[in-house]
Amino acid sequence: MRDLVIVGAGGFARETAAAVRAINEVRPTWRLRGFLDDDTALHGTHRAGLPILGGIDLVAAMPAAAVVVCVGNPRDYVSRRRIVERIALPAQRYATIVHPSATVGAGSTVAAGSVLLAGVVLTAEVSVGAHVAVMPQAVLTHDDRVSDYATLASGVRLGGGAVLRPGAYVGAGALVREGVTIGDWSLVGMGSVVLRDVPPGEVWAGSPARRLRAASLDESIVSKSVGS
Repeated sequence: MRDLVIVGAGGFARETAAAVRAINEVRPTWRLRGFLDDDTALHGTHRAGLPILGGIDLVAAMPAAAVVVCVGNPRDYVSRRRIVERIALPAQRYATIVHPSATVGAGSTVAAGSVLLAGVVLTAEVSVGAHVAVMPQAVLTHDDRVSDYATLASGVRLGGGAVLRPGAYVGAGALVREGVTIGDWSLVGMGSVVLRDVPPGEVWAGSPARRLRAASLDESIVSKSVGS
């Protein structure tokens, strides 16, 4: 068993802790030490039965521990990348958490730092990049490509050959047609039906989904990812 700390102490972090406990019930794998969060008011308190050990920079004092970064919501879905770049750990320090009830089909891959929660399905030849968050009951079908830092909220369905570019956020219950690309750091609203490509750095919603506005992001974030 290896020590594991979770960066963040919000809902996604606590869901990941529950997934880790489920993994350990099947096969003891992780010694879950607690959460790291920069909110000093939380330090010394407990969430989900685990201590909040201190700020995020405490990872430097825990060189043997694996780390998973579990932050990000529709209001600040760039935060996961900011933290990963800030703590600057090598890839081997990051845990990959796959709930025992998730299905990872033949030829599918999940990179370091990513989390697949309960009931997620990767059918066949699906590629999931690093530091990706896949919430419960999402279904990724054949040949989907999900790039680093993307987020798929609960109940998302991706048709075959769909592409999520770096940092793309797809809201709960959204449906993405086969072969469609969601651009870098774009956000798709919950329940949307996406029938055509979404350009980088935009917010789309509706059925069928249409452009609402530009995403509230620093332009350097989008431009840094394009072409990666």
